[in-house]
Amino acid sequence: MVTYKENELQLTADVLVIGGGPAAAWAAWAAAAQGVKVIIADKGFLGTSGAAAASGNGIMAPSPEHWDKVLQERYRIGKDLANLRWIERVIEKTWLSLLLVENWGYRFPKENGESVRQSYYGPEYMRVLRKNLLRVGVQILDQSPALELLLADDGSVAGARGIQRQHHRAYTVRAAAVVMANGGCAFLSKALGCNTNTGDGMLMAVEAGGELSSMEASNHYAISTAFNATVTRGVPFGWASYTDEAGNDLGGYVNGRRDPAFLPHALMKGSVYARLDKATPEVQAVIEKSHFIAFLPYKKAGIDPYTERVPVTLVLEGTVRGTGGIRIIDETCATTVPGLYAAGDAASREFLAGLASGGGGPNAAWAISTGQWAGEGAAAFAKSLGAHANERVARGTGQVGWRSASPTAETYDNEAIVRGVQAQMFPLEKNYLRSEQGLLDSLAKLETLWQQVQGKPKQETVRDVEFSRRAVALTAVARWAYFSALHRTESRSEHIRVDYPETDPNQRYYQATGGLDKLWVRRDWITKAVATTPVFTYSSPSRSGL
Repeated sequence: MVTYKENELQLTADVLVIGGGPAAAWAAWAAAAQGVKVIIADKGFLGTSGAAAASGNGIMAPSPEHWDKVLQERYRIGKDLANLRWIERVIEKTWLSLLLVENWGYRFPKENGESVRQSYYGPEYMRVLRKNLLRVGVQILDQSPALELLLADDGSVAGARGIQRQHHRAYTVRAAAVVMANGGCAFLSKALGCNTNTGDGMLMAVEAGGELSSMEASNHYAISTAFNATVTRGVPFGWASYTDEAGNDLGGYVNGRRDPAFLPHALMKGSVYARLDKATPEVQAVIEKSHFIAFLPYKKAGIDPYTERVPVTLVLEGTVRGTGGIRIIDETCATTVPGLYAAGDAASREFLAGLASGGGGPNAAWAISTGQWAGEGAAAFAKSLGAHANERVARGTGQVGWRSASPTAETYDNEAIVRGVQAQMFPLEKNYLRSEQGLLDSLAKLETLWQQVQGKPKQETVRDVEFSRRAVALTAVARWAYFSALHRTESRSEHIRVDYPETDPNQRYYQATGGLDKLWVRRDWITKAVATTPVFTYSSPSRSGL
């Protein structure tokens, strides 16, 4: 007998934010600042769960005199797919927002008496954001993963349902608007802080009628020690020498910088070892202070990484440091579902990065800025519906892994489904180096898994419910990723097709995708001319007062 529904919690709000990282926190704060009632529901404990809380991170927040330089660099990296207007907005909004963080109590390091707001220490950053949410009256639901969206009869969002682990019950939040900010999908690869990022937001958005975009940019891998393949911080490895099993030098550098394509190809040939022997004592001091979590595996194992070789590997971070996500359609971060907004890694970052990775500083800035725009947009939408918005008739949109089509269907094995998805997504020869035949083979196997999850989900406990939906989300995201990759017949940034190795200048479009049982793709052509020499043009009252 299913017992988790017996004491279901019923709540109402103007805006519901789903997620618990920086984007969600900024969205909840921005919505509350508009004078509306806000509830935020996090899969973990808001402040300690997620990629941002796991370690330190850089932020793309240059001072105004460097805005043009950063703009040009980001646009170049986007390989003609990035959007100048969006890059400008993100840079300025982030720089201004970090002043708020400092006012809320975060202590940035100082140089010559001035605050240096170029990075944050994740645990303290998230502690400050949580404390600020409580200060402005946001209601926080911890350990409360949302699992399906609610829709009103007119197709607009009306809230969400989920479960609360610690109370062993279901919950429903009726809301006039929803912000999806619950991260991307790393396929349970154990990348640092990413095991809460399982694609739930993308699944819920598509079920409600939303679209995804740039899902072919879903194959970002990060370097880690092989004996503790979790800490994916690559900066220290910029001072490494690489050798094979026999100790032969493998190179790995182009013009003095680590070649991102080197390690995947080397690992497909055999074991690779790294020794951080290029780091001077001065560099060692800096990287150990800034990236101290990357040195914990060495310390625990009693290894001196500067003198000893260590085996290295690549860990899939998928769309977390990739680009694909929920398609946003305007500057408020609205989606194609009325009342539904997306922010942070849950949203496609194609406007900021094209198909390249926005990992690190750019994604941190994207979370800060899109979180606020989505929160403000959601608050405005909620106000437009008036006081009776939560009296609308609403229905749940979740199906697969939530409601069984047949009471006699066979119960599927959640863990077996997850392992099946990982078998297609983890291998470099499948996901890093893609080909038509390889993608078709993987899609066929993923389709078999999709048919299996049409069966009966296990629902005896709240954990059963969560894990059943998680298995469905992972399967769905993998299918969207490979289906999109199949239809982009070129290599561009992180999307590499061995059968189409060149970048095709005629394929200047974003690729939307969606569908559940029947997948689809659509080309959204970019009509704006390529900017040859980007110059910062975005102007606002906030900048004129600098």
